[in-house]
Amino acid sequence: MFSIGPARKDHQAAFRVAAGLFIPLITLVVLGRLDLAIFASFGAFPGIYGRNEPHRARIVAQVRAALLMLAVILAATLTARLSPGDLVSPWTIVVGTTIVAWACTVIVGYWRLRPAGSLFHIFAYAAIASVPHQPPLGPAMVTAAATAALCLLIGLSSRVHPAHRTPLTWAGIRAAWRVRLGSEERRALWLESLGYLVAAAAAGVLATVVGQSLGFGHNYWAMVAAVVPLVGHTTRHRVARGLQRILGTVVGLVVLAAIVALRPEAWAMVLIIAACQFGAEMLIARQYFLAQVCVTPLALMSTLLVVRVDPLDLLHDRFIDTVIGAVVGVAVVTAPSVWRRLRSRPLTP
Repeated sequence: MFSIGPARKDHQAAFRVAAGLFIPLITLVVLGRLDLAIFASFGAFPGIYGRNEPHRARIVAQVRAALLMLAVILAATLTARLSPGDLVSPWTIVVGTTIVAWACTVIVGYWRLRPAGSLFHIFAYAAIASVPHQPPLGPAMVTAAATAALCLLIGLSSRVHPAHRTPLTWAGIRAAWRVRLGSEERRALWLESLGYLVAAAAAGVLATVVGQSLGFGHNYWAMVAAVVPLVGHTTRHRVARGLQRILGTVVGLVVLAAIVALRPEAWAMVLIIAACQFGAEMLIARQYFLAQVCVTPLALMSTLLVVRVDPLDLLHDRFIDTVIGAVVGVAVVTAPSVWRRLRSRPLTP
């Protein structure tokens, strides 16, 4: 639960990802266009992919990740714009996000992108679709696409140093672009996508019903938390990720409360967001609990940068939704093992 894995040049990937987020956000602060910040934030996600790959594999992974993320962002903002009164129903969020969870898991699997799964796409779709008073479509998509392009350039930036340079030819890029899955891999992928669909749908429905009864929102945070335990090689590892998600969120909320109490300006918030992104990338492959301590203030400060809401409401909603989602995710992960054990028990007269 609390062990930490070895470092694998994590600082290099962390610098790249943090720069790909910080540069667009600070530019929007200077321009006074924080209404576009959420599109820049999710446009920077392709920089996470291909972190330890050679340049030919990294550029292919990041181009694919950028295309998929831009499609998700477009779908999300169109969902918001086509909704009555520019306000999306919580149930529309559940349905749309569940579709994204399933479809993006399949696409990511067929492209063999790492990180696997659709966690980032679930977060991007639901968060953007939930934003009221969307900015004009053109500037929004240009911001997301320009940020993604910047991340691609940053991903290749280490080529300026001869010691970090790896082969990059058109033939190598074409070879890296070709992906073929065997029959067993395809079967495993479709089963995995079913798990994402069930976990996202169950968490979304439960969080929406409970939220409407108790008066809290942000049901998609439960959907994001629900798919976290689905990543892992063993059931024990997956359950541990679910528990680490809850514990990391609790500690991260304490950190966020201390930051919010200082009432930082927008430029200072961007600096903190970039620092949290750096910390998350440094730790995400080594210690998920500590990574979540960074991810929680990162996600909520990105929300506070765009939408003016009571920070206490965010802290409250984040905790409850995370618990709901993590419990659902752990239940989905352990259900097959429990079912096999029940079937293997001899029937007693």
